Amino acid sequence: MTDRRKFLKDLAIIGAAATAAPALMGCNRNASSDEQMAEAAVAADNFWLVEKNNALPITGTFLDEISHDIPHQNWGVKEWDADFRHMKAIGIDTVIMIRSGYRKFITFNSPYLIGKGCYRPSQDLLEMFLTLADKYNMKFYFGLYDSGRYWDTGDLSWEIEDNKYVIDEVWKNYGSRHKSFQGWYISGEISRATKGAISAFHAMGKQCKDVSGGLPTFISPWIDGKKAVMASGSNLSKDDAVSVQQHEKEWDEIFDGIHDVVDACAFQDGHIDYDELDAFFEVNKRLADKYGMKCWTNAETFDRDMPIKFLPIKFDKLRLKLEAAKRAGYDKAITFEFSHFLSPQSAYLQAGHLYDRYKEYFGI
Repeated sequence: MTDRRKFLKDLAIIGAAATAAPALMGCNRNASSDEQMAEAAVAADNFWLVEKNNALPITGTFLDEISHDIPHQNWGVKEWDADFRHMKAIGIDTVIMIRSGYRKFITFNSPYLIGKGCYRPSQDLLEMFLTLADKYNMKFYFGLYDSGRYWDTGDLSWEIEDNKYVIDEVWKNYGSRHKSFQGWYISGEISRATKGAISAFHAMGKQCKDVSGGLPTFISPWIDGKKAVMASGSNLSKDDAVSVQQHEKEWDEIFDGIHDVVDACAFQDGHIDYDELDAFFEVNKRLADKYGMKCWTNAETFDRDMPIKFLPIKFDKLRLKLEAAKRAGYDKAITFEFSHFLSPQSAYLQAGHLYDRYKEYFGI
């Protein structure tokens, strides 16, 4: 009797399990189906609210190996080679050494600057960058030497003397050997009618052109807007910002004095607010057209709106600036700067995410 009852109990358990199995399997199928639908919705990228690919793409970047306000990443040729590949993958065709030296730190073996007390670099970064630009078929612009005396005195004419020798050294030892050497960056950064600016830009621009057979030159000034504050300070804005009218007046005079030896101007875009972009960009383009210059934008990929200086910018802020550049009819967008603020291998994790959002927006 005991064996019979046990048999019947076991049979009931087996039957119940058999009855429940299809229902359980159905639940799993539904769960799997829901997950697949959710994954499909994410994969379909249904969350964008703005029109994609409606901005001026970044096709150039500064290379910042001599800086005083962002950390050094201590890359060698392996890391730089990888970064050039990342640049190429999003359409960057131009790299600009932002400066060949700043005060005593320099990027190449310059007998003149070392003789003046500058430190000999451990690697020839200029040769490395030119070689990589050759490899990836990019244009390379050489940034002139910055002695720091302009920042100490407010007079840009100090930079003429040292660069007389630097320009000649670089063209003789590097420029004539590399197909990628395609231009010059006059690295003095100004925003207003600065003492000695017109004469300094003209003298250095003319020498660059004369020694290289007329290769193009460009400058990248900043707009003296509400966010043009000292990087070392705690303030994020100021009250005495330049008006659009005064900006146009002063830069009309500067362009008039340099347009024959400076081919392009890439105003930095981070010192004005986002609702001021169209007004200032329209002026910049009109002035460039008036004097036969190319109008570029220096689309900063770092954020000036945060108390921590400096971190990669929020994607929407970059998008607003590049969309404004397209509306204004700008000729080219370059950035300061890819390797720290936009590269997947940057020391900042946020830079790789910015790279991904940028690729999604432009459909790369």
